[in-house]
Amino acid sequence: MTSNASSAESAHSRAALRPTNLRRITYISAAASIGGFLFGYDSAVINGAVTGIQHRFDVTSSETGTIVASALLGSAFGAAVAGRLADRVGRRRVMHLAAVLFAISALGSSMPFSAWDLGAWRVIGGMAIGLASLIGPTYIAEVAPPDHRGRLASFQQAAIVLGITASQLVNWGIAQGADGKSENSLGALHAWQWMLMAAVVPALAYLLLTLRIPESPHFLVATGREVQALAVVRDLQGTNAGAEDRIAEIQHALRTDHKPRVRDLLDGRFGLLPIVWVGIGMAVFQQLVGINVIFYYSSLLWQSVGIDQASSLLISLSTSIINIVGTVVAMLLIDRIGRKPLALTGSAGMAVSLALASWAFSYRTGSGSSLSIPDTQGTVALVAAHAFVFFFAVSWGVVLWVMVGEMFPLRIRAAAMSVATAANWIANWAVTESFPRMSDWNLSSTYAVYAGFAVLSFVFVAVRVRETNGKKLEEMG
Repeated sequence: MTSNASSAESAHSRAALRPTNLRRITYISAAASIGGFLFGYDSAVINGAVTGIQHRFDVTSSETGTIVASALLGSAFGAAVAGRLADRVGRRRVMHLAAVLFAISALGSSMPFSAWDLGAWRVIGGMAIGLASLIGPTYIAEVAPPDHRGRLASFQQAAIVLGITASQLVNWGIAQGADGKSENSLGALHAWQWMLMAAVVPALAYLLLTLRIPESPHFLVATGREVQALAVVRDLQGTNAGAEDRIAEIQHALRTDHKPRVRDLLDGRFGLLPIVWVGIGMAVFQQLVGINVIFYYSSLLWQSVGIDQASSLLISLSTSIINIVGTVVAMLLIDRIGRKPLALTGSAGMAVSLALASWAFSYRTGSGSSLSIPDTQGTVALVAAHAFVFFFAVSWGVVLWVMVGEMFPLRIRAAAMSVATAANWIANWAVTESFPRMSDWNLSSTYAVYAGFAVLSFVFVAVRVRETNGKKLEEMG
């Protein structure tokens, strides 16, 4: 026992002293995170286009929810298969596949023949989002050193929020060129079509950048390519020193494991292993607070309380900027104070913000084109919405994607990440699909429900979530 403890301590000390080519790893992590940019862009771009889509195809609120949410079904499928696909063909090839699917979806959805044709193209884009949502954190966790992993893994969420903001900025700019309305013509196409087509540009950038990064050393060792893995580790460390030790650590971890499968997650007492339930719980709560209502429907949301379309797009842009600010703060804090304290702080802040928004929306009056809200309550609603986005960004937006990449034991990590990420997209779909109907029923009560889930997320983290800050992937158990 003493010998094993000393050996483990010695290995940990060697890892801590091992040099790191941080500039190179930062570039590689940033390139991998472009998938997160597309994830955010493709998810949120529909926000500016949805009014134009309603006018073009004369769809109801219920049908609008189905079209918007259709991408999330593809996302759940993409996330579910991403882990096994990454273990079979490699992390880089999954990134390349996601880039191609993003580009195809952008072109197809910008020129649909019908509303349901548009939904089908969005499913393809959703598959790309699902692949990108898992492969980015997986790859970064495998190339990043433990003492920098939290911050580098945060690149994924930073890229997501930049993608969301870029989509809102592009949407607003295109709408300005079409007299402030997405349904107006702009050259050969309508403004909403240009909004959807613009995603082709970052998709091509993602493909080109990921062609220039190395394969994960974990995948190379797992497929018997130790010489290539050694070269990658030397590249990441910037020296030959300690490279053999790192390969030996990966080999040892893989020897004691087997290829992760979904049945490895099963447990006779609870159906799934407790740690898998924790991951699923975090993934689901991140969505049940209603964050993507802001990013998918804020244009319609603010129009539903009497704000014109051009102003609602500008508000969407401002909340996206707040999202960036919160994410930067989270990146600065996540390795300093840990994952769990950030999640608890965020849950508390979101609960209060959502409750205030619920109160403000209870003063909405009128119907149809005469909807309005008193100035005081309107101001509270705007402040609460921005505060909600900030508290989410500074906590759950980053914490989930960092923890889902590091909280599971290596023997089940890929399969468990796929299940948790798929659960995240299913919850996202449920909220996105239901919001238009719930909003028509009672907007204030809808936000009260989201506030309740924020409270439950606080309890869940306090009772069930363990801190992972500073631990090596091989130490998770």
